Amino acid sequence: MRLHRLDITAFGPFGGSQTVDFDELSAAGLFLLHGPTGAGKTSVLDGVCYALYGAVPGARQSGQGLTLRSDHAAAGTRTSVTLELTVAGRRLEITRQPPWERPKKRGSGSTLDKAQSWLREYDGTAGSWKDLSRSHQEIGEEITQLLGMSREQFCQVVLLPQGDFARFLRADAEARGKLLGRLFDTHRFAEVEKRLAERRRTAEAQVREGDAALLADAHRMQQAAGDAMELPELAPGEPGLAEAVLSAAAVARATAREQLTIAHCGLAAAESGQAAAERDLADVRELDRLQRRFAQARERATLLEERADGYHQAQARMERARKAEAVAPALELREAAEAEHRRAASAEARARGLLPETFAEAGAAGLASAARRSAEELGGLDSARRAEQRLGRLVAERADLEHEERSDEDVLQEAETWLAGWEESRAGLQQGVESAQEAATRAEQLAVQQEPARKRLAAAQQRDEFARDTDDAQRQVIEATERALKARAEWLEVKEQRLNGIAAELAAQLTEGEPCAVCGATEHPAPARKDAGHVDRETEERALAASQRADEQRAEAERRLAFVQRALAAAQGEAGDTSTGELAVQVEELEREYTRARGLASALHTATEQLRQAERERERRLTAQREAAVRTASRGARRDALDRERTALEAELAEARGDAGSVAVRAAQLERQTALLTDAADTARVAEDTAQRLKDADARLADAAFRAGFDTPGAAAAALLDDAAHRDLQQRLDAWQAEEAAVRAVLAETDSAEASRQPDADVTGAERAAADAAGRVREAASARDAAARRCAELDRLSARAATGLRRLAPLREEYDRVARLSALAAGTSADNERKMRLESYVLAARLEQVAAAATVRLQRMSSGRYTLVHSDDRSGRGRSGLGLHVVDAWTGRERDTSTLSGGETFFASLALALGLADVVTDEAGGVRLDTLFIDEGFGSLDDQTLDEVLDVLDALRERDRSVGIVSHVADLRRRIHAQLEVVKGRSGSVLRQRGGG
Repeated sequence: MRLHRLDITAFGPFGGSQTVDFDELSAAGLFLLHGPTGAGKTSVLDGVCYALYGAVPGARQSGQGLTLRSDHAAAGTRTSVTLELTVAGRRLEITRQPPWERPKKRGSGSTLDKAQSWLREYDGTAGSWKDLSRSHQEIGEEITQLLGMSREQFCQVVLLPQGDFARFLRADAEARGKLLGRLFDTHRFAEVEKRLAERRRTAEAQVREGDAALLADAHRMQQAAGDAMELPELAPGEPGLAEAVLSAAAVARATAREQLTIAHCGLAAAESGQAAAERDLADVRELDRLQRRFAQARERATLLEERADGYHQAQARMERARKAEAVAPALELREAAEAEHRRAASAEARARGLLPETFAEAGAAGLASAARRSAEELGGLDSARRAEQRLGRLVAERADLEHEERSDEDVLQEAETWLAGWEESRAGLQQGVESAQEAATRAEQLAVQQEPARKRLAAAQQRDEFARDTDDAQRQVIEATERALKARAEWLEVKEQRLNGIAAELAAQLTEGEPCAVCGATEHPAPARKDAGHVDRETEERALAASQRADEQRAEAERRLAFVQRALAAAQGEAGDTSTGELAVQVEELEREYTRARGLASALHTATEQLRQAERERERRLTAQREAAVRTASRGARRDALDRERTALEAELAEARGDAGSVAVRAAQLERQTALLTDAADTARVAEDTAQRLKDADARLADAAFRAGFDTPGAAAAALLDDAAHRDLQQRLDAWQAEEAAVRAVLAETDSAEASRQPDADVTGAERAAADAAGRVREAASARDAAARRCAELDRLSARAATGLRRLAPLREEYDRVARLSALAAGTSADNERKMRLESYVLAARLEQVAAAATVRLQRMSSGRYTLVHSDDRSGRGRSGLGLHVVDAWTGRERDTSTLSGGETFFASLALALGLADVVTDEAGGVRLDTLFIDEGFGSLDDQTLDEVLDVLDALRERDRSVGIVSHVADLRRRIHAQLEVVKGRSGSVLRQRGGG
């Protein structure tokens, strides 16, 4: 990689555009980059790094690139970095612009532009540049791939920071490992260690989980086996656990099977004894049953003999009842005839009691004849009843005619009175309608005028308010501008004071024995002192923040003034020049007139409706007047016809009603008399018929009783039984006969008679013996079942444990293998004699290469005295692998690099940095690094050592390299002719290049 040209604009301390021609500087092979502290030497290197990777080294990268912009740059100048270089045989140009907060093109304020990047390649054939990409990601990937280094590696290899390598020489193994790990990307080896450790933990957890499950099964087997099994005192994961559990399980299974065999034999003996006891119990129960059966039969026979008389009486009673059943139909017929006759006689007595005494002795035929005569007289009164009803309707109609006549007279009188004032009322209503219509038209006109007047009034009020706001905003702009100018002047004054005293501030950070960050010297004979008015960084930052806040306040005041002025112009255009008071009076007058007109117009509907109602009322009254006159003319003729018909009907009714008050009363008397006579005649005939039927029934009953053997019908009736009594008597007779037959059968049984002659059976004793035998069987069966369950459970758990062990065997083998590898990679295995981790082992090989490459230059810088060697010895109880020693040829002894002096440490770290650059370059794929930068540290060397160091650096030109030294040691300016000077000033730093090839 060779740098050709660097263009930076508004970057870091450089307020304007600056250019570095590396081709001119590189022609001399060795060039010097110098300038006062804080001028921006490191910013040149930051520009190279930013162009390549889009970021600057270390902590200087913050704020997404916004802090890269120079504070001295003009507001319209954008920060930009362009680098032209050759890498891998390709000439490229990279341009990067960080995010930029620029002023808005329209209005006030600022806006943020995104970062931009360009990558171009020079086409030698065409003689022009061609665009390759504008993508940040693509450009970053392309540059990283071409260089073969990350940003961290580039900063360590190309921008050689001597302070870091000095610390590297004095650091312990862990610190060296971190730096080498970043440079050589050995993270993958650390990941291998981590993955092995994770796999070991996972396999160990799985093995422990399997052993825990096996031990849980062992506890279950111990619970099932009782005292016949003892568990091994081993924890999950310990060796021998599986074999101990399987051995104990085998012993427990054998013991359980022996107990099962014993239980089977005991159950068989108990079942045999139970069968014998059950047979004895059955025999005793049968003997007891026969003895009780025979004894009960004899007791029942004695009871039958005692009740024999009652049985014979019941037989005789049943015989008499059977004979009486032949007379029962005649008895029922006689009772029915008697009941019917009694009802008929009672009805006849009631009917005769309602007749006059003149009909008391009349027979059925006389009563029927009288009823026919009354009916004939009632039929003659039908015509009189109709005439009476017609007379009532005539009287009612005559009264209605008189009422209608009075009503029509009232209607005619009222209509004449109302119609007399119609014309006057109609004129008043019409005038009200016309007034309301005129008011509605006026209200519509005023409503159209109201809205423009209100808008002008509102605009005038805003005009007055914006006029006041404009005065206030102008005053605030003037005040904010004065404050901003004052704050910026104060900040510039404070910054200048701090720059004048920056040496004292840097001197305050010096530590005795530690190298100076500016010159690299470890001795500080006369450090600068702070005076009474010294300004520190915090004071400058507070002044800068106050200045920025004042600028923001000024910009905000200007934006507000512009907004208020635009609003004032708009309000003046709408309101005109009329004052707000005059417009308010006009609006108020329009509102009063509009309210008055709306009030008058609201009565339009009411007035129109009143007029329509009055016209409808006039039509109604005229119609009623005409109808009343027509009814009065037709009512006289109808009244005369009704009077003539009434006279004729009254004469006819006087003849028909006789002594009764009316025809209806006379008709009611005849209807009741006819009904009573008819009823009495019917009941008399029925009584005569029932008396004849009763006489015939008595004769038939006497004949039936004689034939059945009874002296009188009463005796036959007394011998009859109802259904319930007959069933009860028959059941007693049947029960007697069944009981007698059953007793005889039992007494005739041979086995019962023989059992009665034996001693009494002992059922209780036999049941007790059978219960004892059954209990012994249950106990034996329970013991057998428990033994069987124990055997089955032990077999099941043993089989599951064996299956688990077979499944766990491959995992246990995997765990043993991974655990050995993990311990070996982590440096904890006994096989790893030096306790080196895998990553440390790889880094040790790299460090050995770096030490060999650095020794070539270190021997030349130290006149052959010093040699760097790698050491893998352990330090104390720590791990080995990353030790670095220096061999002193003058003493022949090997010692730690931390014992070197300040100057020796510098050229040793320089040799180490150059060696590391060679090794990292080879590691990155052999990309050639033609441009290197070395940062500070030369102030700690004496003249002879400085000459030797410069000779080594100058020898790099043999490999066509150019080396840039960053330092402000005065002696170097005389020794190195090609120089790039950084000059600082109040408006920013500038670059001066001279002495190139």
